[in-house]
Amino acid sequence: MPLTIWIKAGTSATALVLATAGVASADPAVEQPHAKAAVVTLRYDDSRAAGWEAAIAAGVASWNANVSNVRLVEAAPGGPAEIVIVATTGWPQATLGPVRPGRQVRVELGSQAVSDGYNKTRIAAHELGHSLGLPDTKPGPCSQLMSGSSAGTACTNAVPNATERSRVQSNYASAVAASAPVDGRTLVDAP
Repeated sequence: MPLTIWIKAGTSATALVLATAGVASADPAVEQPHAKAAVVTLRYDDSRAAGWEAAIAAGVASWNANVSNVRLVEAAPGGPAEIVIVATTGWPQATLGPVRPGRQVRVELGSQAVSDGYNKTRIAAHELGHSLGLPDTKPGPCSQLMSGSSAGTACTNAVPNATERSRVQSNYASAVAASAPVDGRTLVDAP
């Protein structure tokens, strides 16, 4: 067999081995295709939540810093949103999720709680927690974001604890979870 045929055959075999072996790289710096779960992006519309913008931004930042497989982003003006946030005069309340892309829940940030001395950022983060599928944990300590008003007016904690983070991570962990229905109950957070 001539040398050129051996070289072509060897090159083809090497290419085949590299193509099949290239699926799993030994280099840990190269991210594997299924080494990380996909991030679910949820858009929120706070265009009807005047006076709550800073609290909403801080609540969103808290969730984004503490969970890795769901990301909250502000919707484009007039664009679709999974979480619609409005300011009201009553008590804060929200639809219990977990909300999925293309579906919608509502968060009402009620000024009655602020008038009674509750922290706006904690309220916003707590109500967003409902949208992500977390129920209330009342009564509960200040260290539990979802304890809501039962933690008292002195509580300003707007950071989910390890259990709350884990539940949200689980809610958005797989494609099966992504197609699960929204609970749909409205939770009112009055004391």
